[in-house]
Amino acid sequence: MTSIVQQPEEELSAGPDPSWKGLYKAGGISAFLYVLLALVVPFFMFIKHTELSSMVIGSDVLEYISTNSVVWWVILQSLVLCASFFAIVTFAALYLVLKHLGKSMALVGTIIAVVIHILFIAYYPVTLGLSFLAEHYQTVSEAQQASLATAAEALLAMNNAFNPVYESVFAVSIALLSVVMLRGVFNKKVGYLGIITAICAIVALSLFSIIGIGYFWWWLVFNIWFVAIGVKLYRLGLSNLPVTNTPMETR
Repeated sequence: MTSIVQQPEEELSAGPDPSWKGLYKAGGISAFLYVLLALVVPFFMFIKHTELSSMVIGSDVLEYISTNSVVWWVILQSLVLCASFFAIVTFAALYLVLKHLGKSMALVGTIIAVVIHILFIAYYPVTLGLSFLAEHYQTVSEAQQASLATAAEALLAMNNAFNPVYESVFAVSIALLSVVMLRGVFNKKVGYLGIITAICAIVALSLFSIIGIGYFWWWLVFNIWFVAIGVKLYRLGLSNLPVTNTPMETR
């Protein structure tokens, strides 16, 4: 007697599930918003305030925040941190587009990327703590100012140690997702660009102790990769027909 084993629907699919078109479109738009709000706008604002990148003395940082509170809140609070919500939407949509090509690798890559951005959002109390200290810095005694400056330096140490850790792990997720992209849906150039982006991240982070904020150059490569993803997701969201691919091994 012949038995027929029914395969899961997603494994029989020859392309991205068209029922998620709304999320694909939202993921595409979110990619554009993330690049704009978390990277492009803060980058140009940061150019006008380059002195912030070289500050390591607590009193200097608190003085800066006190006199440039608007810039501080716009760059580090409203834009950079909050924009991570958009990245999460994009990576969720990306997983649904790629899962029929390699669901295990796509899932691991997506989980890492999403967790990294959630941790980045959770990092908000550190920068908020600097804002809180700066708010009181100008109104306390000299002895209290010294204590607040010491506390600020402790928060700065956490800030400087955080980037190399989370960005190196983020690079791993970019590499995993890019390898899956080489199998279909996306142009292979986008997949190779993602792999190059991950390599650039590791190289830049290895130079962090030498060039400081200059390591940020790798995010410029990431911008191009993420925008390319956004364009494809948005087009999938507008597509009237499901995109087809040659079925491949999904595990």
